[in-house]
Amino acid sequence: MDEKPKSKQNPLICLPGQRLCPSDNTYTSGQGTYERQGYIYSQLAGYVDIVDKDKVKVVEVHSKGEQTVVPAQGDIVTAQVNLITQQFCKCFIKCVGDTVLRRPFRALIRKEDVRATEKDKVDIYKSFRPGDIILARVLPITEAHTYQLSTAENELGVVIAHSERGHRMVPISWTEMQCPKTFVKEPRKVAKVVPENINQAEDKEEFKSVQE
Repeated sequence: MDEKPKSKQNPLICLPGQRLCPSDNTYTSGQGTYERQGYIYSQLAGYVDIVDKDKVKVVEVHSKGEQTVVPAQGDIVTAQVNLITQQFCKCFIKCVGDTVLRRPFRALIRKEDVRATEKDKVDIYKSFRPGDIILARVLPITEAHTYQLSTAENELGVVIAHSERGHRMVPISWTEMQCPKTFVKEPRKVAKVVPENINQAEDKEEFKSVQE
């Protein structure tokens, strides 16, 4: 869809990932939208609003009724690992900050975004496993229906993982977790701090013991 967005009196209803208009000297991306390859796209389902600001028309998308929370560039999100390959890790975003999403969003972590140093030595299988719960940061959007995440910070990475026997593992270093029942160690890209969105006392005690 290449036509210019409509006015407030006759708003355009859009869906996530829908192309709204070209991004040029007249129209720029605002709240609820993102720019990709010269076009402005909607991040969520709602209606298009045009805001005049400094001689530029800012294209925004707002939801009717309850505001829909969606991941945005720079957000810290909680995700669950679904699939791993040699080049990337696929996962589902479950929370943005402390807000639990009404539906998960697909995302992936590329091999080069796992950690900040020695990127060429990263092994996805030694960083994540299917079922792991991770903290990650949202990178700039490059695809309409898939978010790209990064764990290349000390505070980001795996926060909850289970051993092959199904037991909750505890972190013993920034690169390993251990099953408390079998004492088997497994490699992980472990997050450094206790995530705020995990409120269970058991989780807090496990992570606190690593930092002491």
